[in-house]
Formats: sequence, structure tokens, C-alpha cells
Amino acid sequence: MTDAREPLRSSRDFRLLLAGQTTAQFGTQIAGVAIPLLAVVTLEASPFEVGLLGAASTIAFAVIGLPAGAWLDRMLRRPVLVASDLVRAVLLATIPVAAWFGWLTMAHLLVVSFLVGTARVFFDVGYQSYVPTVTGRDRVLAGNSAMEFLRSGGQVAGPGVGGALVSLVGAANVVVLQAVGFVVSAVTLAGIRATETPHDPSAHSGTMWHRVREGFRFVVHHRVLRATALASAASNLSFAIASAVTFVFLSRELGQPAWVIGLLVAAGSVAVMLGAALTPRLGRLVGTARIIWVSLAVTTPFVLLVPTAMPGWGLVLALLGFAAGELGQIVYSITNVSLRQRLTPDHLLGRVNATMRFLIMAFFPAGALLGGVLGEVVGTQWTLVVAGVVALVAPVVLIRALRRHRDVEEFDPVEE
Repeated sequence: MTDAREPLRSSRDFRLLLAGQTTAQFGTQIAGVAIPLLAVVTLEASPFEVGLLGAASTIAFAVIGLPAGAWLDRMLRRPVLVASDLVRAVLLATIPVAAWFGWLTMAHLLVVSFLVGTARVFFDVGYQSYVPTVTGRDRVLAGNSAMEFLRSGGQVAGPGVGGALVSLVGAANVVVLQAVGFVVSAVTLAGIRATETPHDPSAHSGTMWHRVREGFRFVVHHRVLRATALASAASNLSFAIASAVTFVFLSRELGQPAWVIGLLVAAGSVAVMLGAALTPRLGRLVGTARIIWVSLAVTTPFVLLVPTAMPGWGLVLALLGFAAGELGQIVYSITNVSLRQRLTPDHLLGRVNATMRFLIMAFFPAGALLGGVLGEVVGTQWTLVVAGVVALVAPVVLIRALRRHRDVEEFDPVEE
């Protein structure tokens, strides 16, 4: 753990954490453009198949999300993070290899997406539980903000670079960069020296499912965590529905080339970078608890601009929708995760994070499939309208739970 008197940016461990996650995020954002375009352009996938691809990448959260938290609460988290990165790197490397030999199919993409998603379950749950070890609980908001700011730097350049590289060298070859990013992340995590506190065996007695229920009950019975779980689930359902048709809408309906699509996605990433940088200041100005719902209430209506976009100057509407949606989501994400890390006892943190990820991500496979079906039945434009309407649920749920509180410190850490 870093010395509380030492600025986070001066901490070697925190700099390693930042470097690894920035690199991994850059590669992920490049491949985030490449893999859907690989399916749409190279393999001529339908909207339903693209939705199925999104579902395959996230369904592991519904299948093993809860037991993963129970397992991680009994283990040192850093070795799990390193192993997760390396597994994902190897799996992703099979995509360009298959493409070089002419073996690549939608079935291959679906299997790799599922297995990479499985490794991601352990990484995401372990990572959110590991951050307080490096930053200390009193500085999780500053730490999360700094990490998201630098990681979003990769998001800014990644989609634009990804779109350009897809045009130059082909989508399958671009996936190599994502694999390299995960290798770099594994190396930097392995170099962190912060010592994790060994877990007390008495805090993890009983069967695995008994331990899983402890984390689940903590979230369900905690008024604030329950509201943020519902709001995050609505936001993720909206994103999943949209993800199945966004690239199809931009590529086929609006006739945009890969590099333009990459730039539009990058515009949203610029908003992410801005939001991550401003989050601590917005928290002080608006309130560290109030900003959680204000961030979504102000920005979410703008996502309904995306389906109104048209070729030419009409693409500005899509740009505004992407940017506003990403800005609100990153401010919400940072402040929401920081609140959870402050309110949850350490011996429950892995299970609470796993429960939250389960409740949030379980909607993604269903949303991706729903988006694919809607894309086939009512068209991509109206599917994006449905996604925008679903997103409006999130701020309503949050306002009811948080409207009387300005700052995080007003909450009882053991309130249930």
C-alpha cells in the first residue's frame, strides 16, 4: 500500500498499475473496433450474429460471476490478475493465426469471446478488490480517477487507430495489438511490490455457496448498493442492446468507412478522458454522492441523438450522443466504484464486487441478443431508440436512493 502522505503519482506501484492498464486498454480499444468489423465486414455477420458475439463475451459473468468472488476472497489477488491477462493474450492470438491460414469462422470468434470473457470475470472482480491495496481506502476516488484518465488516453487513440489499421492491414491482424497489451499488463502487475493482507480463514468459513450468499445479501440489503446495482444493470442493458447494432447502423445504414467509425468512437473516448480528469473536482463541487446520479441525469438523454444521425453533417448528432453518454458513464462509474470500495468491509470486497458484476453483467448477454433480434425485426435505427429509452431508467433509480445525501461520508459504512 502507498504511504498516505506520498502523492499517488509518486508511488512506483501505482505507476506500474497505471502503465499496465493504459496499455491493455489501448489494445482493447483497437480490437474493440477490429473484432466487430471482422465479423461484419470479413465474415458478413448479421445483426443477430453480432449480438451473439457480444453475448458470448459476457455470459461468463452470469455463469461463474458469483463463485468467482468467493474464490477471490480466499486468494491473493495479484497472481490471479497476472494469470487472467496471460490467458487472454494467448486466446486472442489464435484469431490472427486462424485468419492467416484461412480457418477463421464465426464459431471461432464466439468460442474465443466466451473464454476471454471467462478470464475477464476473474480480472474485473480481482482488480476492483486489489486497487485499495495499492492506493489505500482513503484515496480510492483519486486513484480510480487517475487510472481512468490515463486508460481513457488509450480509448481516445485506440478506436481511430483501430479503424485506420483495419483498413490498412485487416481486422484480424489488428487483434494482435490487444494480445500484446494484455502481456504488458501482466508484466507490470507482476512488478508491483505492495503486500496484500493475508485473509483470515475464520472470515471465510462455511461452504462456497454460503460465502456467496453473504456477499449477495450485503448488496441486496444495502439500500445504496442495491440502487447502484439496478442503475448499472439498466445502463449495461442499454449498452448491450446498442452494441449489437451500432456498427451495423454506422457501416451499412449510414455507409461510413472503418476509419470514420473509429473516429466517432474515439470522440466518445475523449469525453471519457475529460470526465475521468474532472471527476474529483466535480465530486467536490456537486458532492461525492450527489454526482453519482447527477452525472447520468444530465447526460443520458443525449444518447437518443445517435439514431437521428445521417451521412455528412448529420454525423455530428452521433458524435454528441456518443460523447455525452461516455462522459456521464465514466463519472458515474468512478464515483460508484469508489463508494462501493469505501462502504464494503475488506473480507467481503471480492464477493460484493462479484455480486455487483453479476447483477450488472448478467443483463449484457440478454441485451446483446435482444439487440440482435430487434435489429432484424424493427431495424438498427429503432433498436438504438429502444436502447436510449432503457438508459433513462438508471438516473431515476439513483435519484430515489441518493437524493438526500451530498457526500459519501454521510453514509454509515455498515448500513444495511
